[in-house]
Amino acid sequence: MIARYTRPEIGAVWTDEARFGAMRDVEVAAAEALDGPTPEDLDAIRAATFTVEAIDEREKILDHDTAAFVDVLAASAGPAGRWIHYGLTSSDVVDTGMALQLRRAGALLVPAARTLAWELAEKAREHADTLCVGRTHGVHAEPTSFGLKLAGYAMEAHRNAERLERAFAQITGAISGAVGTYATLGPDYEERVMANLGLRHEDISTQVVPRDRHSELLSSIALCGAGLERFATEIRHLQRTEVREVEEPFRKGQKGSSAMPHKRNPVVCERICGLARVLRGNAQVGIENVALWHERDITHSSAERIVLPDSTILLDQLLALTLRVVRGMTVHKDRMLANLELTSGALFSQRVLLALVSGGMQRDDAYRIVQRFGQQAWDTQTPLRSLLEQDGVEIDFDAVFDYSYYTRFVPEVLARLEVIPSPS
Repeated sequence: MIARYTRPEIGAVWTDEARFGAMRDVEVAAAEALDGPTPEDLDAIRAATFTVEAIDEREKILDHDTAAFVDVLAASAGPAGRWIHYGLTSSDVVDTGMALQLRRAGALLVPAARTLAWELAEKAREHADTLCVGRTHGVHAEPTSFGLKLAGYAMEAHRNAERLERAFAQITGAISGAVGTYATLGPDYEERVMANLGLRHEDISTQVVPRDRHSELLSSIALCGAGLERFATEIRHLQRTEVREVEEPFRKGQKGSSAMPHKRNPVVCERICGLARVLRGNAQVGIENVALWHERDITHSSAERIVLPDSTILLDQLLALTLRVVRGMTVHKDRMLANLELTSGALFSQRVLLALVSGGMQRDDAYRIVQRFGQQAWDTQTPLRSLLEQDGVEIDFDAVFDYSYYTRFVPEVLARLEVIPSPS
């Protein structure tokens, strides 16, 4: 991933140094689980080192990066190096090393996702009584609470955090040897190695860990990104000049346009929406990687070196950007109230309809009456209540044209946010 979208902590998980470091952890744990090495051998293996430059030079000869890594690491251990990679195949080390990297990435992403869900829930509670218009098809529908809007995003963020945690947890390692038969070292050996590394072992490996697991992770990441995009799209709509109910944070000294000094554009939310598309594309690659030839090929390998680091790095970026928006957004309550009046009360149409039906009128007859007056109110900017009163319609106008009716259950609904845990 380009440096622009890479935050340092998640970026450090995916450097070449980190990749070979994870593979080294596997090699050391594998040696420790063998019966042959002496204590002195194991000390030498634990002290074994590598440099990325040395591995790159060796790869120029071997044209195999894992073999180059093994050669460099074994050479640094001296005579004890003969026990490094003993009975292993490349996939044992590469897949298990990748599992370690993914676990480290998950340790950053899952807490960040949970923090976002909590912050959205807190913001929803803060705006429980903030009245605004609800829209369907982009058109004013009925009044709602801005807190209720945010609560929906909070619950989606919570589901995504749960989904991410499950997806990272189901990633496994494998030390099953050539074509996954365990013939050289046996299943018990794999269990010892995985216990040393703190990883789950794959139930049945075909030499490589089945890629449906990685696809599940990439799909969960893409779904999380889609949820962040849904929130960012809402903020973008609400920031339009004609609406201006909410604005993303605009930093001191920030410029919205190189040409037009007055501009304050929703660039953070637009960045979230754009990068979420990349996550969906990467998820498709993950699905394509599931079908491999026989017990192993490497069609998945080159693609994974791009999509797994990039997806985790991008999600880290998107979570941080979204949290920035949630914490710093400006909510224009006065504009929300003003926008509620744009249709001159037409958004009370269902309340009028039901009042007429309750009074004995047939539904379709009532619908046609309310539709006519509602459209007249909207088109002529004449209050719907006035039109109905002038026509002699007999309903309880104070009860029907009461905004509080629409938010009376908001506290009860927001109580459901209690399932979202406070970040530790």
